[in-house]
Amino acid sequence: MYRFILLLALITLLSACTSMVSRDKLPYPLTDEGFGDPVKVVSIPLPAIGSSPNEGITVGALAAFLLHNKKDEVSTLIAPQTTYNKNYGFTASIYGAFYPSPSRSWEVNLAQSTTINYDYEAKLYDKTFMDEKLELNVYPYFFADGSARFFGFQARTPESQQTNYTDEEKGFNLSAGYDIAKNLQMVIGERFRDVGIHKGAVKGIPFIRDKFNADEVPGINGFAVHAQRLSLIFSTLDSKNMPTTGVYAKATAEVSGKILGSDADYRHYDGEVKGYIPLGEARYISVMRVAYSQTMGNNVPFLEQSILGGENTLRGYGRNRFIDNCYLLLNLEERIRLFRWEVFNVNVDWEASPFVDFGSVMKNISQAQAKDFEFNPGIGLRGVVRPNIVGRIDVGYGSDGPAVFVGLGYPF
Repeated sequence: MYRFILLLALITLLSACTSMVSRDKLPYPLTDEGFGDPVKVVSIPLPAIGSSPNEGITVGALAAFLLHNKKDEVSTLIAPQTTYNKNYGFTASIYGAFYPSPSRSWEVNLAQSTTINYDYEAKLYDKTFMDEKLELNVYPYFFADGSARFFGFQARTPESQQTNYTDEEKGFNLSAGYDIAKNLQMVIGERFRDVGIHKGAVKGIPFIRDKFNADEVPGINGFAVHAQRLSLIFSTLDSKNMPTTGVYAKATAEVSGKILGSDADYRHYDGEVKGYIPLGEARYISVMRVAYSQTMGNNVPFLEQSILGGENTLRGYGRNRFIDNCYLLLNLEERIRLFRWEVFNVNVDWEASPFVDFGSVMKNISQAQAKDFEFNPGIGLRGVVRPNIVGRIDVGYGSDGPAVFVGLGYPF
């Protein structure tokens, strides 16, 4: 395997190329008026190697096509790939990211595996309305994940208690935000989620319904959610996708009711504060996040409760490792730009990011106990193509052992 990866990396170095393509051969949305003619297209074949505690190792290959606009910024990314995972077999997918302006972007991901897994989703962000005071976000999705895990509720659930299932979902998430004052935005949102729970894809781990029942775990037979939310956001960040300085604070209240189609009546209350402090002309960026979540109600489906674990919260554990009615979370990270290097005619900032994640779930905030908090140190390596694209590898350490995550975007 290591020889194969080394060979694949060598082929990558030798076969990447830059070409100039007539714009009329790259129709909208691949290009728009922000592109010159001809268009600079960088083609990079890459090994597709992923790992996570729930999914295990995934290997394959992809081709990344980076289209540059008039400013020589990567404004469009197209990445078809094929991979193999022992749980799902072969997967064919294509990912597209489009950034026509700082106020508008969209992403599309289409993936289909030979066994169980699939993922069809799109994300649209648009803040070009009403003198850029009105922001719209649209996110429809349809997916199945055969690697999902459940360990039970509360903190300190043992690894020996884990179960596997397929999380099959379809739904949408809509929101509209309006800038009511400088740095202050009010957001209203609507969310629909239809969840099916089926046999998982991971052999050797019990199915969730073989170990738990519906009285113990609400939603274990599937559930539906139709919820409405209201948020207030204060932000002084210098960038939406790649902030280097500023403060971000968000408070959210969400209601899910049977009267509008949910399977249970409950409420979510969430709070988050993030800070970015640059030093040395932003070569060093100290980042902190504090987050709180509380779910209140009866018979709340297990996947609708407050959840920690995964690439964006506790990076020493797999997704959904800890579940209960409430969580507290602290993330500390130092983003250090090691060097700026032109690779395949693309300017890339290479960053190392030592981090610490500290958090716990509980019934409510009054029951928080120091002994229940997880301490996850780790290190991340990021490749940053400004102003839009971040590729990352994060390795965190928890009591279950090391966890490795490979993906796109900063964790927070």
